[in-house]
Amino acid sequence: MKKLVIYLILMFCIILVITGCVKEPVDKNVKPNVYDDRVTVAVSILPQAYFVESIGGDKVQVSVMIPPGANPATYEPTPSQLKSLSDADLYIKIGHVPFEKTWMQRLISANKNMKIIDSSEDINIIENDPHIWLSPVLVKKQANSIFKGLVEIDPENRDYYAQNLAAFLKELDDLDAEIRNNLSGVENKKFMVFHPSWGYFAREYGLEQISIEVEGKEPSAEDLVKLVEKARSNNIKVIFASPQFSSKSAQVIAKELNGRVIFVDSLSRDYKNNLRVISETFAQVLK
Repeated sequence: MKKLVIYLILMFCIILVITGCVKEPVDKNVKPNVYDDRVTVAVSILPQAYFVESIGGDKVQVSVMIPPGANPATYEPTPSQLKSLSDADLYIKIGHVPFEKTWMQRLISANKNMKIIDSSEDINIIENDPHIWLSPVLVKKQANSIFKGLVEIDPENRDYYAQNLAAFLKELDDLDAEIRNNLSGVENKKFMVFHPSWGYFAREYGLEQISIEVEGKEPSAEDLVKLVEKARSNNIKVIFASPQFSSKSAQVIAKELNGRVIFVDSLSRDYKNNLRVISETFAQVLK
């Protein structure tokens, strides 16, 4: 019995030595607690993330309130999104989108120290149309508002932001020139779209938008008949629709015209390439 006790004590000591030499396994899913001094910016829609990241570079961390595929008119932020706003330094509004009109006061309440920038402040809003991001010319004004907001929060990196701003403005000028070139040969200036996202784009490039949806409402049967007649009189065979909205009315009209529906995304995060492709699509359709 005495030998058994001594044996057990020796085994216990050996186990202690072995376990003391073995390192605790590292959980690869747990990130090290490293201080992040980037400016934390919240925005409403995905294209804004592209704008802020173009100017802010590696000095910013951007979160988007309205996720891909969501409708800006009906989306409700999640509790986790509202909680995350408590860490935000800056919120950049697009201005006038229904989401902001409904939720902005609640978002501000989540973090009263968060600075609010309205990127539409220097832009002439037409008929309450919020889609100012679809004109590269107007995005240049939004870019300047974003720059000012970042500098107010982080003045030490003003030169860095200014350099990025200059490069981004040049990028927008190049995109604008490319779109104008793509649409230069268009003869039929009128196009029909379900949701009226493209008013500023149309105005900038000499086109005319005909909207199926009016003030957020689906067309009545009588409205559909008039829209079909209008499309025929303007030789319209393609109806444009957005992936965030119902395409039912667009499909009905297209069927009556023996035409088709083409989806164009006004809320893509890949802003530059998206507008380039859309201008090429418009050029092919509006011959």
